[in-house]
Amino acid sequence: MVKPVKNTKFDEYLEFPCPFTFKIMGVANVNLTDQVLTKLQAIAPGDYAPKVKPSSKGTYESITVVVTVTSKEHIEQIYNEIGSLEDVRYVL
Repeated sequence: MVKPVKNTKFDEYLEFPCPFTFKIMGVANVNLTDQVLTKLQAIAPGDYAPKVKPSSKGTYESITVVVTVTSKEHIEQIYNEIGSLEDVRYVL
């Protein structure tokens, strides 16, 4: 399913290419970080050092990763691709 392109203003505020921080929140499982990194490598190859933080009850976890993005469309593509993962709940 292709999500419609949102009318974001990333291109007005950022100079590309640039580092962009994504925060992904999802169900805590042993594969979530690997799933996110696999998707990222396909869209924006790079050497990533994600920071993973579990929720207080351990049910969810957040992954913070900095990605070098090349355009507004690139940012939106990453949001859509990561957001399509089954265990992901939010991408900020």
